[in-house]
Amino acid sequence: MKNVLITGANRGLGLGFTKKFLEKNVKVFCTTRNISKSNDLMKYQKKYPNYLEICELDLIEENSSNVLTNFLNDRPIDIFINNAGIIGDSNQHFKGVSSNSWLEVLKINLIAPLLITQSIIRNIEISNDKKIYFISSKVGSIDDNRGGGMYIYRSSKTALNQVVKSLSIDLKPLGISVISLHPGWVRTDMGGPNALISVDESINGMMSVISNTNIKNSGQFLNYDGSEIPW
Repeated sequence: MKNVLITGANRGLGLGFTKKFLEKNVKVFCTTRNISKSNDLMKYQKKYPNYLEICELDLIEENSSNVLTNFLNDRPIDIFINNAGIIGDSNQHFKGVSSNSWLEVLKINLIAPLLITQSIIRNIEISNDKKIYFISSKVGSIDDNRGGGMYIYRSSKTALNQVVKSLSIDLKPLGISVISLHPGWVRTDMGGPNALISVDESINGMMSVISNTNIKNSGQFLNYDGSEIPW
């Protein structure tokens, strides 16, 4: 049986991934900041009691890596989907950016994902598939930036992509693939009601990408439809 770890699984894409993997009888370890408010996850746990384990994890807390390490113990993780992230406040135009807002987003979108990866790398190394996917965004592409603005969120994803590229090089000797994945503009709380695609469409596309990528694709920035995005 494959084991999958998904961060930020209480709603949106994280919940969508959880649902799809459970339907495939894959063992899912997932994180959420507040279990008591994660009603959909609790429903899935009742429906799939042998396939879903939930870890309460706040990425802002300094001990979050230790919490996850203790939760997983020595169990292998075939696929790690680093999904947790925030968009930040709405004042991300040139004259509206504040350092506190910027630092909060960077901590969750950039620093925490790397520290979490550090803490569970042994779990990934002992698995069969050895795959890591970071949910990034096309707005983090420097080459594709035609609109400006969005300084906080955009820069956090650009920096995350650089982390992905470095990890793909550093972890290649261990046989671990690391890929940056754009989910599309999705109708979630973050994407808003006017986004172009549904959660199901995004998840189905990304599930196909996950199934069809391996160490040969490590270091790539891929769209949910499998096409490559320029850095």
